Amino acid sequence: MKIYKMLLAGREFSFETGRIAQQASGSVLVRYGDTVVLTTATASAEPREGVDFFPLTVDYEERLYAVGKIPGGFIKREGRPTEKAILAARLTDRPCRPLFPKDFRNAVHIVTTVLSVDQDCPPDVMSICGASAALSVSHIPFDGPIGAVLVGWVDGRPVINPTQEEAEESRLHLVVASSRDAIMMVEAGANELSEEEILEAIMAGHEANQEIIALQDKMVAEIGVEKMSVEPFTPEEEIAAQVREFVAGRINAAIRIVEKKEREATIDAVREETVMHFAENYPENERDVLVAFENLLKETMRNMILKEKVRPDGRSHDEIRPLSIEVGLLPRTHGSALFRRGQTQVLNVCTLGAPGDVQRLDGLGLEEYKRYMHHYNFPPYSVGEAGFMRGASRRDIGHGALAERALLPVIPSQEDFPYTIRLVSEVVESNGSTSMGAVCASTLSLMDAGVPIRKPVSGIAMGLIKEGDELAILTDIQGIEDFLGDMDFKVAGTKDGITALQMDIKIKGLSKDILYRALKQARKAYLYILEKMTNVIAEPRPELSPYAPRIFIMHIDPDKIRDVIGPGGKMINKITQDTETEIEIEPDGKIYIAAVNPENGRKAMKIIESLTRDVEVGEIYIGKITRVEKYGAFAEILPGKEGLIHISRLSHEHVERTEDVLNIGDETPVKVIGIDERGRIDLSRRAAIPNEKGEMIEEEMLPRREAKREFKKEERRGHPNHNKKRRRT
Repeated sequence: MKIYKMLLAGREFSFETGRIAQQASGSVLVRYGDTVVLTTATASAEPREGVDFFPLTVDYEERLYAVGKIPGGFIKREGRPTEKAILAARLTDRPCRPLFPKDFRNAVHIVTTVLSVDQDCPPDVMSICGASAALSVSHIPFDGPIGAVLVGWVDGRPVINPTQEEAEESRLHLVVASSRDAIMMVEAGANELSEEEILEAIMAGHEANQEIIALQDKMVAEIGVEKMSVEPFTPEEEIAAQVREFVAGRINAAIRIVEKKEREATIDAVREETVMHFAENYPENERDVLVAFENLLKETMRNMILKEKVRPDGRSHDEIRPLSIEVGLLPRTHGSALFRRGQTQVLNVCTLGAPGDVQRLDGLGLEEYKRYMHHYNFPPYSVGEAGFMRGASRRDIGHGALAERALLPVIPSQEDFPYTIRLVSEVVESNGSTSMGAVCASTLSLMDAGVPIRKPVSGIAMGLIKEGDELAILTDIQGIEDFLGDMDFKVAGTKDGITALQMDIKIKGLSKDILYRALKQARKAYLYILEKMTNVIAEPRPELSPYAPRIFIMHIDPDKIRDVIGPGGKMINKITQDTETEIEIEPDGKIYIAAVNPENGRKAMKIIESLTRDVEVGEIYIGKITRVEKYGAFAEILPGKEGLIHISRLSHEHVERTEDVLNIGDETPVKVIGIDERGRIDLSRRAAIPNEKGEMIEEEMLPRREAKREFKKEERRGHPNHNKKRRRT
């Protein structure tokens, strides 16, 4: 067993290997504070047959015992990964994937199991470090190591791996993964930071990563093993030359077709024709022909951009495709918008719900619920394919989370806007950067719904083509530029600063200068889109949709909550059924009433007000008779509050039977004449109505014993043997 330690942001950080999971190709126990994760990396012995991609799988396994919880539900064990676990797996995958050999086809499986969580030490970031360390000490070919840290922004400066207390004050949540020389991956949510501040935070993270990389270098020097050999595949020179001669002109023409479907169909037809042409002379060299074709396709597009300064659809490097913006498309939804940029089209729908519609979370973090959600759907028809739709993919979850993060800083607080907010982005057409299209469509949909967001947000995706010292930074990349390019850098923000970042690369990292240029160019682009959006809808609508619920807020004494709920929830259920509302009661006495019809909401408020009002002695109420007895009648004067009208107080005249004056269901004015120490209410009808002279009498509450004696006197007075002497038997 070997343990390698260092201090990272004032807390002990260590890699331990040689004790756990020894049959994996590489395994490392990562400790940071009291956070402990086990990360393993395993590779198959042989390449996977029939695949033309690198089969890497990353799983991030959350265990609720890590935070001392037992899973909910009947099964009581962890089920499918949570959204946070999927996002953490993607976070580990993205900086590692570009560092494997290009022609490596062996299946690789990285698994991070979270064993213990200290909320001050993020396990998802530790997973990246653990994956790098496990790969580096194993026989799996990996051009690492890399390090990763979380960077916050507190008091105008970057903070490495902020504590929970610091994170609450931070304007930034930035994950930076980097190698010795360059940035590999950036993922961030920010509260309107400038490009300079973002760049300073990225470089602070890159600098902190060097210590983690140095610790891994020490591990590799002491316990690293020889790597598997990977033979890069290069097509035979003669075949590559013949393919170039046969097809170069047609590839050049096909790439310049502007319409995506036509361009893809033409390239596919040229590819198939090329394979068939060489099949007779080189029947056993189909792979050489295909690789030579793909290399030529990539080279042609990249040379067009770098040397001719023009892109496949004829745009310049910083030009944005034509925009089309509509709002209010769907009549019955609370808010809707359709955003089109070139051949990328996103329909977003906003739905407003009651506070009780929040999403409950059962994970390793401190967050228990979400009141603002963004869901992203990418159906096969959006790219003209026939496929299967079986729930949200990892990509759907990742893109949805990015758009959600971009808008989070402008969402109003629950105190200002007490609604649960759900946004759904339906990608109905795709040709690059649908996640940033979802950001734009979401902003428009929120404003159409009347949600008082602080500022509108837009986003753009940037690309990169780099060959040696030559490079081109591309604004608003389309699909082919993403597929054959070197970077997908998504930037979202308001007019005052950046709110979200995500960078994926295919090369071995980016320099500070390239990052800064990309950020500056991105800001110019998303501000242009923002202007076009605000020309269509400049601010949130003043009124909500008539189909959205209206939420009424009231406060009651917490001691009165039980009166509103009633025994077994009987009272609250009756109110919601009678008024067609949804009612949420907070422990502090705050009550949210959601009603599509405002009159129903006001009606529910009145009922609750009457339930929580205190009965006051001397006040006159309209009582509804609920029970009739020989000695009097019981009347409900407020919801759930009953009092006794003694028979002697039913009328100014003598009453023989209660039913002679009142019956069940009757309503009558009554006066509260007293409340005893047990909370029982005494009522008088005769004190609430004038006598035959038109006078109102005053009446006092009798003690309960005296009241009983009065009843017995009244009873005897009406008995036929009242005046006869009773005999003892």
